[in-house]
Amino acid sequence: MKPPAPDLSRRGLLAGAASAVAAVGFSRAAQAQAAAAPARPALPAYVAWKNPDHMIVHTGTTIETRRSAFGTSVITPAERLYIRNNLPAPDVSIVADRDAWAVAVEGVRQPRVLTVAQLKTLGLETVAAVLQCSGNGRGYFADKPSGTKWQVGAAGCVIWSGVPVRNVIAALGGVADGARFMTGTGGEALPAGLDPKSVVVERSVPLRAFEDALLAWEMNGEPLPHAHGGPLRLIVPGYSGINNIKYVKRLAFTAAETDAAIQKTGYRLTPSGVKGDPSFPAVWEMGVKSWINGPAPEAGPVKAGMVQVHGVAMGGTRDLRRIDVSIDGGQTWQEARFVGPDLGRFAWRQFVLPVRLPPGQHLLASRAQDSRFEWQVEESPANGGGFLNSGWRSHAIPLTVT
Repeated sequence: MKPPAPDLSRRGLLAGAASAVAAVGFSRAAQAQAAAAPARPALPAYVAWKNPDHMIVHTGTTIETRRSAFGTSVITPAERLYIRNNLPAPDVSIVADRDAWAVAVEGVRQPRVLTVAQLKTLGLETVAAVLQCSGNGRGYFADKPSGTKWQVGAAGCVIWSGVPVRNVIAALGGVADGARFMTGTGGEALPAGLDPKSVVVERSVPLRAFEDALLAWEMNGEPLPHAHGGPLRLIVPGYSGINNIKYVKRLAFTAAETDAAIQKTGYRLTPSGVKGDPSFPAVWEMGVKSWINGPAPEAGPVKAGMVQVHGVAMGGTRDLRRIDVSIDGGQTWQEARFVGPDLGRFAWRQFVLPVRLPPGQHLLASRAQDSRFEWQVEESPANGGGFLNSGWRSHAIPLTVT
């Protein structure tokens, strides 16, 4: 009988390594360390395919990427991409026949309901874009706003493929007169007994955003995962995550913003302690931002000598021009170098600065500059929702060098 082929997968290699360790026995020190290590919360079943070593589970619907898990590649693998859900996802059966999913297109001269199969006949485009939760960095605000205390891991850079919204508009005769906003509605099941407008995920963005938007059915070269909005998601490059509607079932071009609570009072840049209303700015476009991923603080002290300080920087809706790094908390700065491919103005760039670090305590910071010469802000204004924190000072990380 032919012996089975060796399992060369990551799981197989890890299992083999674990068996070898078991054969020789753990040392007392290793046993004590294992006993002292806190158990990590398990990933929920709907994202059990993600790598738990790379994720921080805040709740079943808010799961963050560990800073050290971003690595030094531009693209964030699906298994490491964060999760943020405002409502429970529709039943997973919706991805059994992806091409049958339908979206109603309204506010055009020839309104229609189009299936994914029909959308695929209207064009194809691929764009690399940062997907970032509106509350990413909330945990760094000094006034501790309510909500998940995200650090930097509610973000990722993803390659999206789908049909450009502008192609859909053109195929349906153009936008109707008077339209000023693009409004997307999610297909999540709504809780019974509540006013639908109080819970529905429905967001409006300025009409100009349609020029870059996609109705995407693919992510990083694979069918869009159900957990990330599959079979179809509205992608609005340069806009914060809440505007990138999962399970999109309606795309409307409207004269006014939706009156759904998530738009009318939620996701507004309100002063702390003040209830949101349409008079306050909506959480829309992202600003220039960067942070350092390595050396990661969770890895512990590093040895004195040459260290490669690396991280990511994004320009929101603009290209990046420059990135600086400080090892003394912003007292002095050195220009770092962008590394890897430039995938366009909506993607982030990896950067690196080799530095020689002496023993002691250091505070590592980065600041990015966009193509209009605008620098990343030192401090983002506090707001009631803890949204859009781009301040370089709060994102600085302490490092112990021995």
